[in-house]
Amino acid sequence: MYDVLVIGGGAAGFYAAIHIAEANPGIKIAILERGKEVLTKVKVSGGGRCNVTHAVFDPKELATNYPRGEKELLGPFHSYASGDTVAFFVKRGIPLKIEDDGRMFPTTDSSQTIINCFTSEAERLGIEVFNRSVVQKIEPSGKDSNNQWQITTQKTTLKAGKLVLATGSNPKIWELLSQLGHTIVPPVPSLFTFNISDERIIDIPGLSTMAEVAIFNKKKGSSSLGSSTREREVLSSEGPLLITHWGMSGPAILKLSAWGARILEEYKYRFEIRVNWAPEYHPNGLLELFMDVKKVEHKTIIRTKVLDIPKRLWVNLVKASGISNAITWPEVTKAQLQLLVDQLTNGIFQVDGKSTFKEEFVTAGGVDLKEISFKTYESKILPNLYFAGEVINVDAITGGYNFQNAWTGGYMVAQGITNALQKNEK
Repeated sequence: MYDVLVIGGGAAGFYAAIHIAEANPGIKIAILERGKEVLTKVKVSGGGRCNVTHAVFDPKELATNYPRGEKELLGPFHSYASGDTVAFFVKRGIPLKIEDDGRMFPTTDSSQTIINCFTSEAERLGIEVFNRSVVQKIEPSGKDSNNQWQITTQKTTLKAGKLVLATGSNPKIWELLSQLGHTIVPPVPSLFTFNISDERIIDIPGLSTMAEVAIFNKKKGSSSLGSSTREREVLSSEGPLLITHWGMSGPAILKLSAWGARILEEYKYRFEIRVNWAPEYHPNGLLELFMDVKKVEHKTIIRTKVLDIPKRLWVNLVKASGISNAITWPEVTKAQLQLLVDQLTNGIFQVDGKSTFKEEFVTAGGVDLKEISFKTYESKILPNLYFAGEVINVDAITGGYNFQNAWTGGYMVAQGITNALQKNEK
């Protein structure tokens, strides 16, 4: 009989177990991990460096980075947020550093540092860890007022007073929870890149530049002049855009994929995006700039990169606007420059599918947030059942925010269980 069983040997599971053990010396805690190794997602995060969190220390601002969970996380973030995460690791001799984009990593630049921290802490605190323990059944046992849990794996059957599910995006666990009465929001991919085959970008993989990207929903409508097509912007994002061998990636694209996870799934990942490669300019202002350059510049358009964008991208967009290599600034017409402005600020690209972002494996979906108390992360339906991490319908944009959800959830679970245990002792 265990006081607490944690199912899931990942970030949220270890964080919860460590905090529970620290606050309640002497209680019996175990972590059940289905794989042969624990903390596998921590290992690959951030290209093997582990993007621990993000340098956003205001709870309200931090919550805005969660397409699903923004409202629910605001309270927990006031209890435990990025600054508390930093303090946790510093206390254990692991200082973190802030990179230019706000992401935070251990100064060792190695995810193994974080893994070693968790496994050594678990050992120090007497937390048992069982690998290759695939959960087959989750059954409540005992009276509702003093609910206990029975867990059946392929190896054994265990009992616990408190059960923590930190299983991430696990369809089998969601199925078991559904059988127990919880509502599961159907999962869809969240962080992914866009597959695009287009002559304007096909020969320039590896280039990165600031851009504004928008997704439009085209709906047929009618007007006094007859049939028309009205466009409504569904989503937009601005930030670094990375051109890849298969299309587009980078923060600007990943943010769109996160916020648009459900919409893009409805589109079956076939849709158009509109890219503005010069977001600092209004199209009219950019045309005026080109007209001014035309008065003073005598070189060819293709050799004169007026804007702060990669040279090869400029060349491709000049060609795409129909301006030949030989046309000089004095020769170019206003109509031709308008076409170049359109390519720079209003380029339409067809997306045909998605690719998984290699450093993040995030799913939108999970346990319905309405069925969880975010003061304790305890189930509102099943007493003594707690959740942490991506098993619930919370996900974030890239940059360490998904791990912060794991740390905050793990901490809040530990607080909830600690308070319940102390209450029972009285």
